[in-house]
Amino acid sequence: MQERSVFEQLADQIGAGTSKIIPRIFAALTDEDEARLLLAASPPACAADLAERCGLAPAVVESMIDPLFRKGLLFKSHKPDGVRYYRVKHPLQFHDSTAVAVDPVPGMLALWKEFMDTEWAGFIGEFSQLLPGEVLRVIPVNVTIEPDAQVLAFEDVRSMIDSARNIAVTRCSCRAIDGACGQPVEVCIQLDRAADYGIERGTGRALSKTEAIEMLEMCERKGLVHVTENKQALGMVICNCCSDCCINWTTIRTGVGKFAAPSRFRAEVIEDSCSGCELCIDRCFFDALAMSGDDNVAVVHTEKCMGCGLCKVVCEPGAIAMKVARPEAFIPA
Repeated sequence: MQERSVFEQLADQIGAGTSKIIPRIFAALTDEDEARLLLAASPPACAADLAERCGLAPAVVESMIDPLFRKGLLFKSHKPDGVRYYRVKHPLQFHDSTAVAVDPVPGMLALWKEFMDTEWAGFIGEFSQLLPGEVLRVIPVNVTIEPDAQVLAFEDVRSMIDSARNIAVTRCSCRAIDGACGQPVEVCIQLDRAADYGIERGTGRALSKTEAIEMLEMCERKGLVHVTENKQALGMVICNCCSDCCINWTTIRTGVGKFAAPSRFRAEVIEDSCSGCELCIDRCFFDALAMSGDDNVAVVHTEKCMGCGLCKVVCEPGAIAMKVARPEAFIPA
């Protein structure tokens, strides 16, 4: 059997061994010595240990670390006894970190577009079947929630911003790769350690709390959905996702596997107030709204509603309410 190249071995190590395109992306970003260094960077290790593992001179390894860090392939773990380095861990992290690199390697974004068009759906369908729960969670937009509904800190973008010690914004990796929708690209908000990483790497631009809130409000007007990590704690990233370029909706639309969880809220239509303008239908990513009946009023398909609230933003008659669909405190998987 022919020995697998170092780039194919890297694809294996991040869980994409069946991909034809991921090895080509590694090959576009690294030479063979850099690839061997990345293979050696798991588990995390200091530069001297990495040199010993991959058989390269310590000075050579030292010279490789910063370029690989800036490309989004090597990460830092700061410990009391020094810095340890580890390689990118899985295809989603590989996608997000490399797509926003400053001065991306020629041809790399085109390869990512090819991967998203031809391999992503099959990969994420299989991968998500193995997950204990959804990776991401939709957060309601900053619209008026019913007064008796408790909006928990970890599902409220304003609380996330107010609690952050450091904030940065970087480009959306999905729209950096595609961008055919024409929606704003520099809108991926990073908090705390994620912001530290983006600013150090040069991919992030520092924001004040006021600037971050203004950016979120702009994203809501543009019809972008807020998404963060699915955990019961304040997340470190607030993505602002479009309906077509962003990769988070693949399993929702195909019904295969699980990747993004809805918020605790669901839209409800107040029939007597609905004007039949259909703006909410145009606004919904998930085909959760339709017109129905002789009176031509909007109805919500609750099984499809992700609880983002974008429909409410454009409802001038105030015919849409965001109600808690799960009264119990939301505990992510």
